[in-house]
Amino acid sequence: MKALYRRYRPKTLSEVVGQEQITTVLEKAIANGKIAHAYLFIGPRGTGKTSVARILAHQINGFPYELEDDYLDIIEIDAASNTGVDNIRDLREKAIIAPSKGKYKVYIIDEVHMLSKSAFNALLKTLEEPPEHVIFIMATTDAYKVPVTITSRSQVFTFKLANPSVMLEHLKKIAKAEKINITDEALEIVVRRGGGSFRDSLSLLDQVSTLSDDKIDAELLNKALGLPAQDALISILNGYAASDATRVREQLASLLDSGIKPEVIADNLITAILDNPQPIWLGLMDKLTEVSRNAYPNVKLLLALTAPAAPVTPAFPVAPAPKPRAVIAAAPKPKPMPTPAPEPEIEPQPTPEPAPSTPQVSSSADAAEVWNQIILHCEDASPGIVKYLQDADYTFADHKLTIYAKKTFNQKQIDKRRSIIAEVLPEGCTIEVNNQVLTQDADLAAIAELMGGGEEVTIDE
Repeated sequence: MKALYRRYRPKTLSEVVGQEQITTVLEKAIANGKIAHAYLFIGPRGTGKTSVARILAHQINGFPYELEDDYLDIIEIDAASNTGVDNIRDLREKAIIAPSKGKYKVYIIDEVHMLSKSAFNALLKTLEEPPEHVIFIMATTDAYKVPVTITSRSQVFTFKLANPSVMLEHLKKIAKAEKINITDEALEIVVRRGGGSFRDSLSLLDQVSTLSDDKIDAELLNKALGLPAQDALISILNGYAASDATRVREQLASLLDSGIKPEVIADNLITAILDNPQPIWLGLMDKLTEVSRNAYPNVKLLLALTAPAAPVTPAFPVAPAPKPRAVIAAAPKPKPMPTPAPEPEIEPQPTPEPAPSTPQVSSSADAAEVWNQIILHCEDASPGIVKYLQDADYTFADHKLTIYAKKTFNQKQIDKRRSIIAEVLPEGCTIEVNNQVLTQDADLAAIAELMGGGEEVTIDE
């Protein structure tokens, strides 16, 4: 039996869902006989680029479209495995030959950005002076890798990820047609996990369709996919906003005990924030993105969620309204007084300027801000040490930045760029880089509580 995404792959432009801004234009072009010699379809994976390319190749030739058909005049090339200039030269030689059955010989080049520079140059020569019977339809997920010389000689169409409401209705129709007994709430989870990709969403629906002979609900789906429940995510976020560390640790421990990975929790928390952005949650997103890159993601996640939430300040502070000036009646002009004799001038003494104060960095929020500035600065000035900084821990107190590199090699790499890091620090601050692992009593207590408790043990050598 074919997979759902293959069974429900569109066969005409009118059957394509969610890309009306493209299919409408192409249908009119076919109806009016205004066919371009080159098309470039760009957009994320699973949005229908290849499907539309195949449909277009069939419709301009008047061929009926079936998924398994094979026409000599429609040639599909995977650029990922045909990257060399020889492949394109071979294409050029065969393109000169007239089509065998249709009006046009159509070349569909998938993942065209994978072609080498020399292959692009060879393809450009054909695009500059194409045979009248040849049409190129190119597709790519990375449009910025396609040379502008190719893009400028093609009609470019941008495919978008499906709107969640459009995807939900599409999946409802398919679930009904396939007699898949699934709730709307569970389908919404499929939509979120599919990320706007038709292929991924249909593949996921196909996967979960066998979970139960009874109704498939959100709880069953979350367990099967290893996902946290939405109410648990909101509870964690609300606990973070209220600086309720106990609540956060309890919810987090419950999710981890159920086998859900820290990276999955962080990813779903980011999605929950994007779905319902609250100002107090936004500062958390930068920390959550670091969880999957850390050697101890569960610890990183706990520390991110139990750190105090930064206070929310208005984006545009409203200045107080100026007080109305009192209206004073004009007084009569006084009689002129005799001019007194001028006093000897006294040269004014310069006012001493206050000594510059050293910025104080005390709170965890201030330290995190300085650390983020260091990361951003190094991404421009010295990208090679960014990964070592991201793996490291740090403390910032008493005008001293201590970097815990965890490994001797990492310490040496960071130490070499000490002067670059110093450019971001407030004046008067010092830097220490060591190869140790940061241990803090508060952090250890939180970690121990998450892991089910524990006590400190001293081992005599």
